[in-house]
Amino acid sequence: MKITFPHMGNVYIAGKAFFEELGQEVIPPPICNRRTLELGTKYSSETICLPLKITVGNFIESIEKGADTILLTGSCGPCRFGYYSILEGNILKDLGYDVEFIVFDPIGEGWKPLRDNLLRTFKLSKTKDLIFAGKIGWELIKKADYITELSNEKRAYAVNSKEVDYIIDNYFNSIYNTFGEREMMDLMNTTIKKLNQIKLKESFNPIRIGIIGEIYTIIEPFVNLEIERKLGHMGVLVEKSLTPTKWVEHHVVKFPFGSKTENEKYKLAKPYLKTLVGGHGRETVGSAIYYANRGFDGVIQLLPLNCMPEIVAKSIITSVSRDLDFPVMTLVLDEMTGEAGFITRLEAFVDLLERRREEILIG
Repeated sequence: MKITFPHMGNVYIAGKAFFEELGQEVIPPPICNRRTLELGTKYSSETICLPLKITVGNFIESIEKGADTILLTGSCGPCRFGYYSILEGNILKDLGYDVEFIVFDPIGEGWKPLRDNLLRTFKLSKTKDLIFAGKIGWELIKKADYITELSNEKRAYAVNSKEVDYIIDNYFNSIYNTFGEREMMDLMNTTIKKLNQIKLKESFNPIRIGIIGEIYTIIEPFVNLEIERKLGHMGVLVEKSLTPTKWVEHHVVKFPFGSKTENEKYKLAKPYLKTLVGGHGRETVGSAIYYANRGFDGVIQLLPLNCMPEIVAKSIITSVSRDLDFPVMTLVLDEMTGEAGFITRLEAFVDLLERRREEILIG
């Protein structure tokens, strides 16, 4: 079995080390690029959401490198993600690729099929071994996310923000040359040490923006045109409402009760949205209020074109923005999104927040 999986932000970093530690051969997809998008767009339905197009491109590039097994999580509710494995499987079959999909879906298939898939994929025979392996993966995910968050913080405060990019790019380039948990942890610790040595501005109070919306467009840099870097170079401190760590904590580690922060967001959203609308639509509404309550300067909602849950959320957070006098900007992303216009909108929004802060201080 030669395993691959979608390229979703930094998930591949933890996934690669985790599966290698368990003795599996891993073929992570190349970092998303223009060819990935072109392949996925060419073979996918024109009106399907952008994440499916990108992941189809991921799988084709991984299969070209020898992958024969694709791992994917399942989903339920009014969101097309639950159909991804079926749609993508049909696309790859039509292209002549003979690959196996292993879908981890506790809700749709139940605990026993999920357990069997996990044990088979992880080369384990006992549930207790699965729990031990899960702890390794959890630590890798948390540290990978910490590096992303630390780089965003350092970039906003750095005297020379390009130094952060240099360190992070070297980190990404080195990942494919590591093997297993120990080497990956050593690389991560070295990267953290380098980031903490960057010279920072003194007495600097950056604009703070929360990134909310659909999880894939939040965490995948290629899809959101490196929004965290772009804002960081403008001196903006960015915080994402959704990360792999937050998702795993809410849906796995603290299942079935959920994490405290995500449950708080559900409660905040309830006056505006009382029911589940699929995807992370409800979390988007709650996150906008959450960041407003924490004194952030504004939020940016990211969503793929035709994403039904986020379209619902977009219509509702207009009311949130008006009721709380809180700036919200929505950016819709697809394969036609141009970088120049994207940067212009970001710059205009940051200028608006800076003027608004000055007006508040003046009184």
